[in-house]
Amino acid sequence: QQMMGAVIKTYYARQAGIDPETIVSVSVMPCTAKKFEAQRPEMNSSGYRDVDVVLTTRELAAMLRQAGIDLSGAPQADFDSPLGESTGAGEIFGVTGGVMEAALRSVSFALAGEPLEELEVRPVRGFEGLREAEIEIAGRPVRVAVAHGLSNAEELLRRIQRGEREYHFVEVMACPGGCIGGGGQPLSKDPEIRQKRASVLYRGDRAKRQRMAHDNPAVRRLYEEFLGQPGSPLAHRLLHTTYCQKLSPAAAS
Repeated sequence: QQMMGAVIKTYYARQAGIDPETIVSVSVMPCTAKKFEAQRPEMNSSGYRDVDVVLTTRELAAMLRQAGIDLSGAPQADFDSPLGESTGAGEIFGVTGGVMEAALRSVSFALAGEPLEELEVRPVRGFEGLREAEIEIAGRPVRVAVAHGLSNAEELLRRIQRGEREYHFVEVMACPGGCIGGGGQPLSKDPEIRQKRASVLYRGDRAKRQRMAHDNPAVRRLYEEFLGQPGSPLAHRLLHTTYCQKLSPAAAS
C-alpha cells in the first residue's frame, strides 16, 4: 500500500504529467490496520501524504451495493498502465505462506540463476498455524518458517529466543489464513471460506503468464526509468520505512 502510494505520487505523476499535489490516492485493502498505517506521520516519502484514503474490501462492497453496481455483469478490462501488470507471485501474497513462496521463487533465481524445480512451494502452503520447511536452493538448505495468527507468531518467536530454531527467513501474518482472513474482509469464521479464498489466489497464480516477481515488466520499467538499482538511495527512500514502539495511552500514562 505505502510503496504504491509513494510511487504514484512520484513516478506515475511524472509519467502522466500530473501535479502530485492534486492526486488523491485511494487504497482498497483487506486489512483494517492499513487505515492506521496510512496515517503514520513518517508515511510521506513522496513529499506528500503517500496514501490519502483507505477503504476496506467490506466498505467498498457496501458502497457498490448502495450505488446499485453489480460487478458480476461488468465487462473485463486490463488495469491502467503504468503499474497495471502483476505476477502470480503477487497474486498469492494474500494467503499465509504466499509472501514466503513468492520470495523463494526469486531467491532461487538470484542464487542459482534459474527457477525452482517446483515453482509451487508446497511445504510452505497450508493452514497449520505454524509451519517449518527446508528448501534446497543452489545446493544450499534454506530454512524457513511461516506463522499466521498472533499466538502462533508468539510461539515462533519464543522458539527462536530459546535457541531451539534458526531460520534464514520467517513470514508472520497476524490474521488467520493471512490477508484473506483480514479484519476488513467480508466476515466469516468458517475455515472453508478461507480455503476457498486461498484456492482463488492459487488459481490466479497458475493462470498468470509471469509467475515470479522479478519478471514483472512494469516493475522492471519502474527501476529502469526511475528508481535505478534495487536498494538505490531513491528506492530506499520511497520503498522502505522504520518502526518505533507504539504505546497505548494507558501505558504511556
